[in-house]
Amino acid sequence: MPTIHIHNKSGHPQTFEVHGFNNNHNITVPPHHTSNISAGAHDSGAIIALHNGHEGEQAEITFAGFGGNDFFDISNIVGAGGNITIQQVGEPSTRKGDPLFMQNLRHAWDHASSSTKHSLSGSVFTDGKGHVERIGPIKEHPSLENFVRSFADGKTYIGVGAWGGSPGVDSDNQQSSAAKGSKDSLITYNDGDASPETPHHAPHLAHRSPPPHSSMKLVEMSTHAAPHKPEAHKGPGIDLHNRSHKEDKYFFYDNYWNGNGTAGANFDHPLKAVHLHAGASTFVPLPHTFKGRVQRGTLIPATWVEFQLDASNDHHAHGDISLEQGYDGPATIAATDGSGRKNGFEKEILKGAPAGAIVKRSDGERVLGSTMGNWMAGPNEEAARWEEKEVGEKKAYIKGGTGRDDVGSGNQRLRVDFF
Repeated sequence: MPTIHIHNKSGHPQTFEVHGFNNNHNITVPPHHTSNISAGAHDSGAIIALHNGHEGEQAEITFAGFGGNDFFDISNIVGAGGNITIQQVGEPSTRKGDPLFMQNLRHAWDHASSSTKHSLSGSVFTDGKGHVERIGPIKEHPSLENFVRSFADGKTYIGVGAWGGSPGVDSDNQQSSAAKGSKDSLITYNDGDASPETPHHAPHLAHRSPPPHSSMKLVEMSTHAAPHKPEAHKGPGIDLHNRSHKEDKYFFYDNYWNGNGTAGANFDHPLKAVHLHAGASTFVPLPHTFKGRVQRGTLIPATWVEFQLDASNDHHAHGDISLEQGYDGPATIAATDGSGRKNGFEKEILKGAPAGAIVKRSDGERVLGSTMGNWMAGPNEEAARWEEKEVGEKKAYIKGGTGRDDVGSGNQRLRVDFF
C-alpha cells in the first residue's frame, strides 16, 4: 500500500486538512518533521494546507489510476498562504508545484498597479505593513486568476481545468499528467523554498519557479584568440579557455541560494555570457560572492564546472567538475595561485558510450544523460555507469557524495578549460 510522506520544512507546526485519506482527519506536522499517512492502492484525495483556518494550497492525489499510474498535482484554486510541492518518492522528474509561489506572488503584488490592487481587494490579504499573507479562492475571483497566471501559469492548477463541460486552460490541464507506475508520494511544505531537501551536493531543482530577476541584465563578452595576461587582473574571476576546435558560447549561472551542501541551481537567468572562438581565452571578472557554474550554452544535459570564489571558511576560490546534469564535453578546473592543483578530464567519452546513456538534446546534439535526474527525466543509470568507468568519481561528481580532490586557489581566481 502506498504512503504519503508530508514533510514540513518550515519552523512552525503546519496543519493540513485531509480528504479521502486518514479517515478524513486533519493532521498537524511539527516543524522540520515528516508525518506519514497510509493510503489504499487506488485511493484518491487531497491534502490542503490551512492558514488561520483558511484553506490554501493543496496536493491532489490519485494512486494507481488509469493504466496503473499515479496522478497528482498542486492546486491553488481554493487559495494559498504557503509553498508546497509533490512528487513520487525518489523520482524528482515527477515533481509538481511552485516551490516559491508565495515569494513570486509577493513580488508581483509589490509591482502591481494601484488599479490592479483595487480589483483584487477582498481576494488578496495583507498584514499591517502591506505584505501579502494569503490569497482567497481563485475560482471565485476571475481577476485573481488573471493575476496569479502572470507569475505561476503552468506551475500549478490555477483555474478549474477541464471540468463540467468546460475545456479549461491547457496549462492547467497539463498539471494532470500521469507519473509512471504507482509509488509513495512526497509532499513538501515551507514558508520559503518548498523543494524537497536533497543529499549533499545533489542538484536542487529550483528551476521550476526561479525568483524574479527583472533587474538582472545579462553581460555578454566576446573575444578572438588574442592572448591575455591573467596575472594583470587583481579581482576574483575565471580564466576561461576554449580548447575545442569550434567557437562556442559559455554561460555563467549564479545560484539562487546556497545552503549547507545544497544549492538552488539557476537554470533560467545567466549572469554572463562569453563568446570564444576556437583556441581563444579571456579573463571573466565576477563578484566575489559568486557561487554557481559555467557551462557551454544554456541547455542541459551539459557538463557543469561548479565553483565559488570566496569560501566562508578560508576566502579561497574552490571548484569541481560535475556530470550530474549531463555531459556535453570534457572540462578541467585548476588553481592560478601557483599551487598546481587541478582536476577534471580531457578525454572525450561520448564515443563508445552505450546507446542507453546517450540522449538527443533539444538542439539536436548527442550528449550523455543526467545521472541524478531532473524535470525532464529520471536518473540515467547507464550514463552513470559509463562515466564511473571512463572518468571516475575522483575527477568529477557523477552521483553526488564526496571523494573528489578539491581545487582551491588562494587568489580567488580559477582556470577553466573546455575541450
